[in-house]
Amino acid sequence: MAPPPDNAPSSVPQPPASSNDDSPLLQVRGLSAGYGPRQVVFDVDFSVGKGEIVTILGHNGAGKTTTLKSVFGLIKPLSGSVLYRGQEIVGRAPVENVREGIAFTPPERYVFPDLSVLNNLKLGGFTEKSEARRRERLERIYEMFPILEERAKQLAGTMSGGQQRMVGLGIALMGDPEVMLLDEPSLGLAPSLVDQLMDTVRKLADEDGISVVLLEQNVAVALEHADRAYIMRSGRVILEEPADTMRARGHWWDLF
Repeated sequence: MAPPPDNAPSSVPQPPASSNDDSPLLQVRGLSAGYGPRQVVFDVDFSVGKGEIVTILGHNGAGKTTTLKSVFGLIKPLSGSVLYRGQEIVGRAPVENVREGIAFTPPERYVFPDLSVLNNLKLGGFTEKSEARRRERLERIYEMFPILEERAKQLAGTMSGGQQRMVGLGIALMGDPEVMLLDEPSLGLAPSLVDQLMDTVRKLADEDGISVVLLEQNVAVALEHADRAYIMRSGRVILEEPADTMRARGHWWDLF
């Protein structure tokens, strides 16, 4: 990890990823990335263990989204390593990452607006050949989001913002991911829907063992549901702490 800015809090050494496993499921080391000649991410390190929720916090422009896109394969990193299940995946195509169990949900309302809710979800399961397993996943999604079963025939583009966010999560879950990369899932949602959505994410980690990397600007919400937190500033990770330790600070202005 590159040295933090002079006014940044001291960085904490990388801890074991999870009490559920001795090694991280996903580990990022020295990741640098950008767009053309403009580098925006510098030597980023982070990890997530099985069934763990890790949140990456920072202001707009801190490099959070670029980091996730680089991990998922939408941007080719300038340097660094991304290990998934202990194997290097830098340079692997996003579709291959989906097949191998990594899902990425962007901050936009990620749905196919002219297709029904059900057909959106079916498209999310395109990598699964077993009809029985696709049906099991669909039932699990309906269990978490009953409104999607009620609105199965409705065009996804006619649903509310919160409901579309649920469809987007459902699309990702149909791929049976081990790791979910969630970029600003609370963006534009009413507080009641944010709580419902984040409770579901916590449930996925606790009950289904799904690992989550969560990007959020809503610091309080993220820390309430995460296990560990990283702070990014100006493209660098400047601090890592357990979420409850960071939550106990009560304010975070000095970190941003």
